[in-house]
This record gives sequence, C-alpha cells and structure tokens, in this order.
Amino acid sequence: MLLRPATRAELPAVLALLADEEKVSDPGSMVVTETYERAFADIEADPRNEVLVLVDEGGTVVGCLQATYIPGLGKGGAERALIEAVRIRADRRGGGLGRELMDRAVERARARGCALVQLTSSKRRTDAHRFYASLGFARSHDGFKLFL
Repeated sequence: MLLRPATRAELPAVLALLADEEKVSDPGSMVVTETYERAFADIEADPRNEVLVLVDEGGTVVGCLQATYIPGLGKGGAERALIEAVRIRADRRGGGLGRELMDRAVERARARGCALVQLTSSKRRTDAHRFYASLGFARSHDGFKLFL
C-alpha cells in the first residue's frame, strides 16, 4: 500500500469514498463540480493542507483523509494536525487498511513536528469512535459547529 498526496486525476475516487460510507460508489459516476475543483486546487496549493490517498498495488484508491496542519501558540507553539474525512472503501474494510491509513497519517504529523493529532467524528458514527479509541485517540472535548 502506498500513502501519498492525492492527484487531481484521483479526485473522483476521493469523492466516491466520501459519497457513501456503506457502499462502493463508482468514481466514474462522480460529478466533479467547479466547487470541488476549486477546493482541491486550494488544498493542493496550501502547504498546511493535504488530501492523502491510500493506493493498493493495482493503483486503486482504497482510502483517503484530509490533514490540516494548524499553527498555534498552545503546546509551545507547535503545530497540531487535524484529520478529517477519513474513509476506507466499504468492500475493503476489516483488513487493517484503516489502521494503516491512520498510523501513517499520524507518523506524517509526528515527522512534521506536530505536538498532537486531533479529529472529529459525527456522533452517529459509533463504529468509527471505537476504531479511533483503538488507535489511542481519547475523547477530550465536546465539539460545536455553527453552520453558515
């Protein structure tokens, strides 16, 4: 398995992973709108953001996540990594790919000098919560969102 930044050509595969957690969506059916194009270009151009893909030996994108590296004054001025949009293809779950994806993402953050890795997960994703706890993530805060 190879973990690396996503390319523009892989955007439909990433969107397919994000489209539905419960089934495999065909990347060819994904509509890549101008908004997605702009968002991907912005992420790609920002040294503090990356969409990472986990690619199998056949070149298939089987997992993804977005990592954002946030500078801050807490933790001695060290960056923190925010991991979002973690997905493994529905037909490839249960074989350790999620753990591999997260372990490698955490290692990237550590190598970058981040003092911590944080993530949020929808309250309804109880399986994901168990998974994150198994990786050593601890519930430490309640999160709030204001949709605009």
